[in-house]
Formats: sequence, C-alpha cells, structure tokens
Amino acid sequence: MRIVNGFLISSNHWPLAGSVGLNTNILEINIINLGVVLAVLFYFGKGVLCNLLYNRKRTIFSTIRDAEERYEEATDKLKQARARLQQAKGKAEDIRSNGLAQMEKEKQDLFDAADGDSKRLEESKNYTIRFEEQRAIEQVRQEVSRLPLERAL
Repeated sequence: MRIVNGFLISSNHWPLAGSVGLNTNILEINIINLGVVLAVLFYFGKGVLCNLLYNRKRTIFSTIRDAEERYEEATDKLKQARARLQQAKGKAEDIRSNGLAQMEKEKQDLFDAADGDSKRLEESKNYTIRFEEQRAIEQVRQEVSRLPLERAL
C-alpha cells in the first residue's frame, strides 16, 4: 500500500501501463487518517487565516490613518493657501488704490503744469504785445518829431 495525499491506495490498483485510479473502498481509505489530516489543516489553516486577516486589517487601518493624516495636511495647506490668497488680494487692492491715487495726483500735476505753462505763455504774449506797442509808439514819436524837422529844414 502507498500513501498519496492522505489516501491509502493499494498498489494492486496501480497498473504498470498506466491509468490512475481512485480507491473507493472506504475500509481501505482509512477515513480516520483523512479526518485527522483535515482537522490539522483546518486548525493550522485557521491560525494562518487569522494572521492573514489580522495583518490585512492592520494594513487597512494603517492606510486609513495615513489617508486621514494626508487629508489633514491637505486641509491645513488649503487654509494656508486661502490665507495667502486673501493677503495677496488685499495687497493687490492696496496697489490698485495707490496706483489710482498716484494717477489722479499726476493728472492734477499735469493739469497744474499745463495751466502754469498757459499762464506763462499768456504773460509772454502780453509782454510781447506791450513791447511791440511801446516800440510802435516810439517809432511814431520819432517819425512825428522827424517830420516837423524835415519840414522845417
């Protein structure tokens, strides 16, 4: 007799040329040995299965914990980014309002400069007109005083 996979199979069931057969005689199979082997496999397999399940459970909890930590980190980074965004918006608004104020100031300075240039040109024009009037009056005086002298001569 030979033991194959926990079954006792009589060697007279193994023909030399070869087909494999299964012994169906319950008395020769040794059902008690089969039960013992199955019980041992179940007992040790149960421990291995429990260890596998426990390890898997630990891995899942670890993964969940890591995901929660990453979520918290991402939430903190999002809050910080929003705070920086608000600061940037405030700065941008300050820059915009300062730019508008500077633009209005420069616009007013330009108007004042143009007004000043206009007044200076007006004064220059009036001075030139007065100067030309004085010159014309002087020419007329000279001509008036020269004409009687020429007539007298």
